[in-house]
Amino acid sequence: MTNDAWGQVREELIKRVGENNYTTWIEPLRLSHLKNGVARFEVPTTFFGDWVSRNFSDHIRGQLAVAGAPVDRVEFTVAAQTAANPTAAKSAQRSAQKMNGTREAIPDELTGAQLETRFTFDSFVVGKPNELAHAAARRVAEGGPVTFNPLFLYGGVGLGKTHLMHAMVHELKQSRPDLRVLYLSAEQFMYRFVQALRDKQIMNFKELFRSVDVLMVDDVQFIAGKDSTQEEFFHTFNALVDNNKQIVLSADRAPGEIKDLEERIRSRLQSGLVVDLHPTDYELRLGILQAKLDHYAGQYRGLTLAPGVLEFLAHRITTNVRVLEGALMRLFAFASLVGREINLDLVQECLSDILRSSDKRLTIEEIQRKVAEHYNVRLSDMIGPKRLRTIARPRQVAMYLSKQMTSRSLPEIGRRFGGRDHTTIMHGIRKIEELMAADGQMADDVQLLKRLLQS
Repeated sequence: MTNDAWGQVREELIKRVGENNYTTWIEPLRLSHLKNGVARFEVPTTFFGDWVSRNFSDHIRGQLAVAGAPVDRVEFTVAAQTAANPTAAKSAQRSAQKMNGTREAIPDELTGAQLETRFTFDSFVVGKPNELAHAAARRVAEGGPVTFNPLFLYGGVGLGKTHLMHAMVHELKQSRPDLRVLYLSAEQFMYRFVQALRDKQIMNFKELFRSVDVLMVDDVQFIAGKDSTQEEFFHTFNALVDNNKQIVLSADRAPGEIKDLEERIRSRLQSGLVVDLHPTDYELRLGILQAKLDHYAGQYRGLTLAPGVLEFLAHRITTNVRVLEGALMRLFAFASLVGREINLDLVQECLSDILRSSDKRLTIEEIQRKVAEHYNVRLSDMIGPKRLRTIARPRQVAMYLSKQMTSRSLPEIGRRFGGRDHTTIMHGIRKIEELMAADGQMADDVQLLKRLLQS
């Protein structure tokens, strides 16, 4: 079959697979061999060939048969990077420059996500829930060799992951301007990858991402379930680590808890330092408000803040730091417009919606966070499979409180404790009931936690 005939087959494939799929996955194929019942195509990468094989090989065989060239199987080989290939030549030129000790200017395509100028280390309030994450981020930001790679930061919304990521970039750009630092979201990584496939620029994509000294990817859980993106991310990760380049990642949960993440990627993410940003405690929330107060005092001159307001906000608004900071900003803006003192009456009037939201029905996740904080254990360990008594006992306390303080059934509670069976939940509840009857300290702990959760 000639290439012209293959061109006719491709036209039929557009109708079968759709224009978007055709542009992304079929158009880059190059027919290199067709005999003895085998059709062989050149593809840009191994994962590209695997994807086409899984999703479109039946369509290709069908249309070849219609065109009079039936085949038993379709094979894919990675195209050779010859000197005649401009992309390969460009890549080789860059490699030669590096071997000669020279560094070219960072290409425009290497620009990452836009940075928040206010997200610096100076504006990051450190407390017990985030002190390890802050210390690790500081170490990376020094730009020298570190003993952990990658650094993986995880935690819920508004706990400071993105703030620390931006702070590291700002610090690196000031202290080590010679380093190539790329910060972007996992969604942007995937978008650039797909664009490179469509534009047949996959080698340029690889070169760009492998040329950095520090790669920082936010919300990495976004790539879970996206096979081809995971494949390219895995190879990028390995290439950078093998060349002693620093990787920093963030996600909303620990690597072991990200569903649909390939096991080999999960293993690599856990090979460095994994740091949990715990939910804020009262002292940290109060510290954040006091830091913001200094900022607003200069911006809104003449406004006074009544005693007890910051303490009230730190006690009542526990969801995340963004909501907390937004509440204080709204108070100052409102007070400046109406010319009133910021007191508890104004707080109730101005923040009624936020306070109502904070009074929402207690959830199992909130109980788990509070119990983990009380016993100083990781939330991921409490939900996970570990059976150490130092973890199992707080887990049983959280099970007991979930049954006592929510309307959730035992199977529902079990699902939120790592998919445990309802009989395991029953056993945990009975164990705590027995301990409360025999151990005054356990009874005091449970009552204290109840008061904290109800306040």
